[in-house]
Amino acid sequence: MKEKLTINQWAEEDRPREKMLEKGIGALTDAELLAILIGSGNTEETAVELMRRVLASCNHNLNELGKLSVDELCAFKGIGPAKAISLVAASELGKRRKLAELTERNQITCSTDVYNLMHPLMCDLPTEECWVLLLNQSNKVIDKIKISSGGISETSVDVRCVLREALMKRAVSMILCHNHPSGNVRSSVEDDKLTTRIREAGNFMNINLADHVIVCDGRYYSYVDEGRI
Repeated sequence: MKEKLTINQWAEEDRPREKMLEKGIGALTDAELLAILIGSGNTEETAVELMRRVLASCNHNLNELGKLSVDELCAFKGIGPAKAISLVAASELGKRRKLAELTERNQITCSTDVYNLMHPLMCDLPTEECWVLLLNQSNKVIDKIKISSGGISETSVDVRCVLREALMKRAVSMILCHNHPSGNVRSSVEDDKLTTRIREAGNFMNINLADHVIVCDGRYYSYVDEGRI
C-alpha cells in the first residue's frame, strides 16, 4: 500500500490551494481545480491524483464530467456522496454562469445565437424536451418556455400550447427548439411535421415561426440554415 504523505511532503501540484495563491488560478490544471472542490483524497492518493483518474474516465473532457450523476461519481473509489455533490454543484454553477452571461445579449440574429442560448439548458438532458423562444419586433427574447418533455427519442408537443404562450406574451415571432439526446443532429419525419404544423398555425395568428433548431452536444441543426423555413 502506498504510504500516506503529510501535506508538507506533497509535490506542488498536489497542493493546489498553495499553488493558486502563489501563481494565480489560471496556473491550475483541471484536476487541480477539481481537487480544491473535493478537499482531500484518500489514504492511497491525493485529491489531485483522484481527480486525474476521474477525468481520465471522461477523456479529460469537463463537459463529459458534468454529465455524471452523484451515483456515477460515487462509483469511483475515494469519492463519497459529499464530494460527488460538490462536483455536480460546480458543474451546475458553470452552466448557470453561462446562461447569466447570455442574458445580457439575448438578441437572436442567427441560429448560432439560439444554440448558445439553449445548449446550457439541454446539453446534459437524458430525454427530449421542447422549448419555444418568444421574440419581440427587435428579435429580442421575451421569454423561453418549456413546452414538453418526453422520452429518449421523442416528446409530444401540443401546437395549442405553443400558440397560447406566444399570444399571452404578445410575441411577434417564435423559435422552436428541442434536443436529440442520441446525438443524431438530423431532423426526423416527426420533427418536420411538427415544424409545418407550428408554422401554419403561427401564420394564421400572424406570429412568424423564425426557426426550428435541434440541439445536440457540440452541434445543431437549423431549419432556416437548411433552407426549409
